This record gives sequence, structure tokens and C-alpha cells, in this order.
Amino acid sequence: MTPKSTNKLEKAIWENLGKILDPELGIDLVNLGLIYKVTATEDGATILMTLTTPGCPLAHVFDSLVKDGLVGIPGLDPYRDVTVTLTFDPPWITDLMSDEAKAELGF
Repeated sequence: MTPKSTNKLEKAIWENLGKILDPELGIDLVNLGLIYKVTATEDGATILMTLTTPGCPLAHVFDSLVKDGLVGIPGLDPYRDVTVTLTFDPPWITDLMSDEAKAELGF
């Protein structure tokens, strides 16, 4: 479910984001539809993402969770070069999940 990108760094970031599990649901962030946009340049990367609810009790862990999951991408120091931005516009809805995630969660 990785969006098409011609940017190698963006592709690597999307791939790694697809391995990071939501701490409550146990499904990766990409298949949950939590990642809205990845932008990467030679200066670093920005990840625009949401959470399943604005009141998520684990909201404070997602910055570190994402950056930890990006460790090892060549040429990227996630703690220095990556900005993770949370947004609730548009709000997350179950339609954003992949069919695989919906099946795992019983939708």
C-alpha cells in the first residue's frame, strides 16, 4: 500500500513506515491509513500523519515511534532530519484503512 514515488528516499521511508505497528491496534501505520504524506529532499523529510482519534492516549509516543522506525535508511538521520507532523484535518476514518487492515480488525 505504498504510494508511488520516484524519490528513492520517499520510497524507503514509506517502506519503513509500513513496518511500524500502531501500539494499540498492532497494524502498521500505512495500512491503517495514518500516513497522509511523505516529502523528502536532500535536507531531510517531513511526514504528515494522523491518529485514529484526537484523544489518542498514546499520541505522545508517535514522534519517537516513527523516527525509531526510520533508523537505518541510508543518508537519513531521523532524529535530526525528520519532522513528524500530526494533523486531524482531514480526520481519520475507517475508509482510509487497507482491505487487509479492515479484515484484521473485523470491518
